[in-house]
Amino acid sequence: MVNKVEICGVNTSKLPVLSNEKKKELLIKIGEGDQDARQEFVNGNLRLVLSVIQRFTNRGENIDDLFQIGCIGLIKAMDNFDLKHEVTFSTYAVPMIIGEIRRYLRDNNSIRVSRSLKDTAYKALQAKEKLMAANNKEPTIMEIAKELRMPKEEVVFALDAIQDPISLFEPVYHDDGDALFVMDQLGDTKNTDERWISDLTIKEAMNKLNDRERMILQKRFFDGRTQIEVADEIGISQAQVSRLEKSALLHMRKFV
Repeated sequence: MVNKVEICGVNTSKLPVLSNEKKKELLIKIGEGDQDARQEFVNGNLRLVLSVIQRFTNRGENIDDLFQIGCIGLIKAMDNFDLKHEVTFSTYAVPMIIGEIRRYLRDNNSIRVSRSLKDTAYKALQAKEKLMAANNKEPTIMEIAKELRMPKEEVVFALDAIQDPISLFEPVYHDDGDALFVMDQLGDTKNTDERWISDLTIKEAMNKLNDRERMILQKRFFDGRTQIEVADEIGISQAQVSRLEKSALLHMRKFV
């Protein structure tokens, strides 16, 4: 869907690009009430909307809907932009377009948050700002709960309820090189280098065993069988399985 050429009847492959000088010229005319300049300016910035909605296409939302909402943000940015700002229009417009899309996604979220829960969350945010202003530091959940005179569990639950989910591929930092994504900041306590090296060492050690020893260890420690179950499967006594198991582990220990 994100690669479709026509969105809302607009051929995205033929969208115009305006120079900064042209944008400034049109903004001056828009301020004078020129409706043609207004339309030209919007058309000349639709590529900006298109680039912003790329960040939200993993939400399962219709791309045409996102594009229309993004256009609303664009128009709001156009109406509120002041040429006295020492920033380019795109720098000013992108946060407004993103904000408009996030509001749409929040209001149309399939997971509905009750009004009372939202009220609690907003009160918690206000209390947080108040405490930060008073103490010049980030307040703890306990401090916010105390300020609101309610259990800390309610505060945590309410604040979590209004958080927007984000993609693991959401960029959190970008310079002239590669972007840094959310997933790059997540730790993996299971598939660590130490775990990988340990697994590799065990595999190499098992390759030093004979076929019967390797089979017994496989069934005992990887398949979760008891010594009696292994004995029944391969047709030997439980005592023999125990001896072979101890011998195999001793060989592996020497290798490791």
